[in-house]
Amino acid sequence: MLPKWRKKFSPDVVIANIENIAHGKGIGIKQINELCEAGVDIFTGGNHSLEGKDFDKVLDDETIPILRPANIPGAPGRGALVYEVKTTDKKLLVINLIGQVFMKPEYENPFLAADTILEEYGRSIPYKILDWHADATSEKTVMGWYLDGKVSAVFGTHSHVPTADAKILPHGTAYISDIGMTGPLNSVIGVEIEPSFLRFKNKEKTNMNPVEEGPIEVNAIFVEISEKSPETGKAVDIRHLRKIIPAGKI
Repeated sequence: MLPKWRKKFSPDVVIANIENIAHGKGIGIKQINELCEAGVDIFTGGNHSLEGKDFDKVLDDETIPILRPANIPGAPGRGALVYEVKTTDKKLLVINLIGQVFMKPEYENPFLAADTILEEYGRSIPYKILDWHADATSEKTVMGWYLDGKVSAVFGTHSHVPTADAKILPHGTAYISDIGMTGPLNSVIGVEIEPSFLRFKNKEKTNMNPVEEGPIEVNAIFVEISEKSPETGKAVDIRHLRKIIPAGKI
């Protein structure tokens, strides 16, 4: 779908969250290269970014425009990236943060991390986008309002289920609680349905295997950011894109 959407919308930059790209969990250089060929420019992550073969080498490779949440203490790689947009000769600040609510590890305060990053990078760069990898919609919403007018867009990831709240906040920040996943439609957030019954009904530990067949759902957002002063860096449009692809077709 990405080449088709690139042709239709002509985006200057494509960002993809890839924390589950290595067969449902973790990252991998093979999959990153495939997504580069498909048209992805920047890669963000989440709680599974520190998994997958040679994940540390991939995250530490500064030739790859890849991020992991900035507020994971002691992690390899980086949580913010200044990207030079080839089509416009402008710079874009991309930030990756992870929430604390319902998350097992103890991550550092994401709001303080956002303040620190914006203080370091943000003043000279009007175009700023945050991948906000969090579970609770309340925590996600608070971050959107907290950064309204400070960044161009806050998009939520992690829940795998798209939310119907895409909007422009009063001070010009585009917001959505969760874009949704790209993965098998007939699944429980990407994994097999039957074992999920045992996990939730009987409290049994079961393997979480990705669904290998059937239709695929592809979710994305298209955000337009103003270049005109004095609104430079403010979002003027956000649209949720969703496509269901039948099994065996593209």
